[in-house]
Amino acid sequence: MTVQLATARLTLRELSADDADFLVELLNSPTFLQHIGDKGVRDAAGALRYLDTGPGASYRQHGAGLWRVGLAGCDTPIGICGPVFRPQLPAPDLGFALLPAYSGQGYGFEAGQACVDYLQGEAGIRELLGITDDANTASQALLVKLGFVWDGYREVYPGEPALRLYRRAR
Repeated sequence: MTVQLATARLTLRELSADDADFLVELLNSPTFLQHIGDKGVRDAAGALRYLDTGPGASYRQHGAGLWRVGLAGCDTPIGICGPVFRPQLPAPDLGFALLPAYSGQGYGFEAGQACVDYLQGEAGIRELLGITDDANTASQALLVKLGFVWDGYREVYPGEPALRLYRRAR
């Protein structure tokens, strides 16, 4: 099943090969690199590999994954938002990232709320998690605004600092 979500200002849909250039821009934006990390995507070919092994694999295995967030009407891509299924976590975490030009305008909350509503409603996921580094106070505030509660620190990646863990039960 292909998921498509809509809000007053946004559309959310599965990422596709047509989004390669957008993914290169997003995955190399300063805030993405600082808070999420370097995915090694430098060109369209790298974006297609990332898409196939990341969100695409998630769509195939779980029926959901990071979705492309676009402006309603003109469909300009502005970010990604959706569940990330990590084997080291007991439940999917809500991942999100916006291009810097679209931060601070309520788009993250709008996309996040649409994802939470779908995932904990129609998709029937009982618990969602959120993870952030200590420095990512904007994402921490967004998770709280979306109804997530801070639940301490969790080592997600061996050898790396523990991340802040947030939970949201249905």
